[in-house]
Amino acid sequence: MSLGNTLVTGGGGFLGKALVRKLVDKGEHVFSFSRSRYSELDKLGAFQIQGDLADADAVADALKGMDTVFHTAAKPGIWGAYDEYFRINVTGTVHVIDACMKNKVSQLIHTSSPSVVFDDKDMHGANEWAPYPNKYLAPYPETKALAEKEVIKAAGQGLCVIILRPHLIWGPEDSHLVPGIISRAQRLKIIGPDTDLVDTIYVDNAADAHILAAEKLSKNPDLSGNIYFISQDEPMSKWTLANAFLAAAGLPPIKGHVSGRTAYVAGWLFEFIYRTFGIKKDPPMTRFAAKELATSHWFDISRAKKDLGYVPKISTQEGLKRLEVWLKRK
Repeated sequence: MSLGNTLVTGGGGFLGKALVRKLVDKGEHVFSFSRSRYSELDKLGAFQIQGDLADADAVADALKGMDTVFHTAAKPGIWGAYDEYFRINVTGTVHVIDACMKNKVSQLIHTSSPSVVFDDKDMHGANEWAPYPNKYLAPYPETKALAEKEVIKAAGQGLCVIILRPHLIWGPEDSHLVPGIISRAQRLKIIGPDTDLVDTIYVDNAADAHILAAEKLSKNPDLSGNIYFISQDEPMSKWTLANAFLAAAGLPPIKGHVSGRTAYVAGWLFEFIYRTFGIKKDPPMTRFAAKELATSHWFDISRAKKDLGYVPKISTQEGLKRLEVWLKRK
């Protein structure tokens, strides 16, 4: 089925590009909205619109004539100025919502994050009813939660929306998770128990889930306002996966171990020093990262299976093979 004129915010990003590629392959009329222009998107045949999410007029103009919008653009990371996270993740999302309503866009698929419900404790098989925590240790999860609440509010005002929460997206062309692990290979330590389980999702599976969400929502508007966790449906030790990423890059496994408490204290000290001296680059550790690395967080995706028909087509093992091929070509 056709999704009509389709726009992807952040189409030049990791998830955005995979989504654009799949939409083009489906024969959709695809537009990308990003601050930069990407030659890869030109090659795919996508129409590129340049602009900033913080510019309400630019967003409104970009969404004219659109039927389906995938809002994947966001500021990720564990460190940075709160105002910048708020500008992109919250204000930018509000501008997308307002533009959807102004231009009578049929549906919006919003990319959120499981971190919006992470309460610094183990989460085993949590579902979509997990509450938002009372406090956050980093601007990314806090601003993504605020953005998610704006999308939910828009659903109550008549906009057709689905919210997806993909966890730790990885695969070829990853510019965040895998490169971060590889660049720190010699300094990495196992933090907390090495048996903690986490969910992840291969990038093509995440893109598939977004398209399924749009297709199902267009057929059944009663799904509007729903939130869905999406993953590989295969919780595994984060350290097993990190070592698999390193092996794909031809690097040795992680050696050494640090307790979760020690990592948290180190994160607090680094945050204090970096904030005091205005250091812009990411600290070696933060409180949020320490809590994430020392706990289990995996989620029940049965709702996505039932409502969206989502199943991960690319297994973790197949994804690792593809990642290794890509890393060897770099």
